[in-house]
Amino acid sequence: MVNFRPILLVIGLVLSKLALFMYIPTLVAFFTGTGGFLEFGQSVAITHIVAFICLSLGRTATFRLGVRDMFLITSFVWTIASAFAALPFVFINHISFTDAYFETMSGITTTGSTVLSGLDAMAPSILLWRSILQWLGGIGFIVMAVAVLPMLNVGGMRLFQTESSDWSDKSSPRAKTVAKNIVGVYLVLTGLCLVSYLFAGMNLFDAINHAFTTLSTGGYSTSDGSMNHFSNSAHWVGTIFMFLGGLPFLLFVSVLRNKKMAPLYKDAQVRGFTILFLTSSVIIASWLVIRDGYSVLDALRVSMFNIVSVVTTTGFGLEDFTAWGALPTTLFAFLMMAGACSGSTSGGIKIFRFQIAMTLLHKQMMKLIHPSGVFVQRYNQRPVNDDIVRSLVAFGLMFFITIILVAGGLSAMGLDPVTSISGAITAVANVGPGMGSVIGPTGNFAPLPDAAKWLLSVGMLMGRLEILTILVLFFPAFWRR
Repeated sequence: MVNFRPILLVIGLVLSKLALFMYIPTLVAFFTGTGGFLEFGQSVAITHIVAFICLSLGRTATFRLGVRDMFLITSFVWTIASAFAALPFVFINHISFTDAYFETMSGITTTGSTVLSGLDAMAPSILLWRSILQWLGGIGFIVMAVAVLPMLNVGGMRLFQTESSDWSDKSSPRAKTVAKNIVGVYLVLTGLCLVSYLFAGMNLFDAINHAFTTLSTGGYSTSDGSMNHFSNSAHWVGTIFMFLGGLPFLLFVSVLRNKKMAPLYKDAQVRGFTILFLTSSVIIASWLVIRDGYSVLDALRVSMFNIVSVVTTTGFGLEDFTAWGALPTTLFAFLMMAGACSGSTSGGIKIFRFQIAMTLLHKQMMKLIHPSGVFVQRYNQRPVNDDIVRSLVAFGLMFFITIILVAGGLSAMGLDPVTSISGAITAVANVGPGMGSVIGPTGNFAPLPDAAKWLLSVGMLMGRLEILTILVLFFPAFWRR
């Protein structure tokens, strides 16, 4: 039997915090005299009322959450928060609830796909709200990936558990401390990113928005031209902070606590991510210099920016990389799915899963050569047990099945193969832009039918919550426990 009271209480708490964040664009609209003050006021009032109802119904003397409750909370919070966060888009932009929900889900899951155009002339309040959603989604996911997913043993995340395997009451304060430290690091990096953008020539408003969406690896911009609208130095700033957003935030905490950089550069995942980023950037830069006659510095700037934008699943646009020829397009299609590090703000499959798959392959090869040998799998000097391998294989299988099902659904709605396949990949991997003329780096998702937007919204949520978290809810056995 599911105990809905604590779930309602958590939803109420989340909605009350969401309403508080809505005050920021409300005040911006009021003091700048631009549009959106009354509309945000309405959204705040509705969200506060529903939060109050949830808190009132959810009050309980004993607050206890089981594993099943955690799965439900993880899914419900993101789904319900997106519905209320969509209200300003409906009231201000006068778009359908479908479009507003798609935009919000894309923001909160830090995907960066958009249905809005004419951003340059849009009310500052709504632009700021889009950026805040991505910033909140980024920090929300990091805390969840560190505190919740390892406990639920989702997709091999047990490797990154901050506590012993028994998640007892005494470890909760420790988890709380870790979460606080991560939030602190996130705030500091956001501040540094903001200041760097100011030095790169952005005005204060653009710098705030892009700091929020760069570090969260979200990719929303204040301009239709995305990062093409800003200086070359802003591109370098974006590259650096997208890269930092793709690193495990627990390691930043460890570096600050121990005053040593060793945990960062000795980590197998960080090294793998860095090698993938640098190798891909050099390949693409060489291609641009040889084939298209770019200068070396421009080729490096454009290739590094686009590579890190795609690998960290940020999705900022800088030139149309699909026009660079067959090799870059093929490489970008793979990198879309790759993702950066676990415990970062990025989406995708994540580097550690590829690395563990390689250790599995190595073990299998050694078994073929030495049938009676005993080989222990290790990752980052830690043994990889069968539980981790099983959850990792299950995640990998479901990741590709989800992409196939979403792509099949989009094709059935009459969309062309490039749009269907790249749309499915970009949604499930939380990248942002797809490929092709419709949803490519120069297009957006507005022309798609409503059913496609709902399907992609589900894909984005599943990708963000590591798929198995959502899938388990559809098993009858889950509800019989």
